[in-house]
Amino acid sequence: MNTTNTPYRLVVLGAGYTGMLAAVRLAWRTRGGNVRITLVDPSARFTERLRMHQIATGQRLPEHRIADIVAGTGIEFVRGRATAIDTVAARVTVDDTVTIGYDELIYALGSGTDTSVIPGAADHGWTLNDPRTAHRFADRLALVESRHGAVVVGGAGLTGIEAATEIAERFPALRVTLVGTDEPGSMMGEKARAYLGRALDRLGITRVVGHHITKVLPDAVELADSTLIPADLTLITTGMRVPPLAAESGIDTDPRGRIIVDAALRSVSHPNIHAIGDAAAVRQAWGEIHGTCQSGMPTAAYVADEITRRLRGKKIAPFRFGYFHQPISLGRADAVIQFTKADDTPGRFHLTGKAAVLYKETVSRSPIPTFGLSRRFAVPVQLSKGGAATARRA
Repeated sequence: MNTTNTPYRLVVLGAGYTGMLAAVRLAWRTRGGNVRITLVDPSARFTERLRMHQIATGQRLPEHRIADIVAGTGIEFVRGRATAIDTVAARVTVDDTVTIGYDELIYALGSGTDTSVIPGAADHGWTLNDPRTAHRFADRLALVESRHGAVVVGGAGLTGIEAATEIAERFPALRVTLVGTDEPGSMMGEKARAYLGRALDRLGITRVVGHHITKVLPDAVELADSTLIPADLTLITTGMRVPPLAAESGIDTDPRGRIIVDAALRSVSHPNIHAIGDAAAVRQAWGEIHGTCQSGMPTAAYVADEITRRLRGKKIAPFRFGYFHQPISLGRADAVIQFTKADDTPGRFHLTGKAAVLYKETVSRSPIPTFGLSRRFAVPVQLSKGGAATARRA
């Protein structure tokens, strides 16, 4: 650990699931080691991204202030948006005014839906990118339901399915249409996919398969074949966007803007910068990791442990991860869980109904208790088939 008089400066950009876990875990791991940790985020409140579809249907969730979560850990919380990274001087600019120097940087800025991909989406579409927008969307849903209107959800992936089923359950007078290039649940096994289909039928959700939205209009969406589907509200859940900060700062990124990392999740161009969660382009022996909380939390835990071990002069093991499940809520009273192989292809087993609801709530519960426990010991966070790299003790 650092024995000089000058503190070793660790800066974490982003206080979402991964950034918060990395910061809190680092604070416990490096306690008493002359290390200064700074956490930077533009919001004062922690956002539970996994439950945005609930907020978007008017459900009230507990609010948690970031300052309260890190209180007593020694972490300095700076509220503001990182606007530049000077990789030569090793400093971050926040809100174009404040500069923060670093010895190592953890880049955890996450991702969001890119409304620039579909014409009209930025003007007439809605996303689940932040709670304020989700609350406004919920207000509009109630108004549209009073007129027996129509809602279109673009994207039949996990987010789209959860959003569509939540909307249909909470607002049964709405006409809900789910539009996707693939069949909903195409990543799942046959039995789990069939159960999902029956749930969508029960909730009255219309599916448009084999198409994608090419234009969002004020009162409709247009498909590639020029078909128009009426829509009083359009929710877009496809097209991941990573903040351009890394690429603009000269850090090597992939075509999607994610930082390219080595086996220890360090930038291949700037080894004193680590990338975690959706912001990292991570490859494993079986292929590339795609952004989910299931993979993001282990990257955060691994980097916190890797930095600590290295500061103590210990060897590090490469990051290893394999997927374990695909949990999908189908409203509040139903769910389907597809257990998977390490590469996220379907395994033999699946879970449905009340047992699946309980399972889904267990694995998707608020991370706040995990953050609290991480202030006292290294909480295991990797429910996967990836090996023990993230659980290795410093």
